Amino acid sequence: MQRALPRLGFEGIADVRQGKRFELEVEGPVDDAALARIHQIAETFLANTVIEDFSVKVEVGEGADATAVKAES
Repeated sequence: MQRALPRLGFEGIADVRQGKRFELEVEGPVDDAALARIHQIAETFLANTVIEDFSVKVEVGEGADATAVKAES
């Protein structure tokens, strides 16, 4: 999945983990533009919006560059 994102035009995602939720590790700051891009990723690629709703949450980790974005359906 992580390798498919750049082919679909979504850049800047360092890692994707899938389970009950998707966790995206973001390169750089999570500003409004990054959140809009992540929302678009969740809506078009991660969630089946016909049968699922989703939310996007930002969590800051211990390191200065550790930011995870969770898209839960």
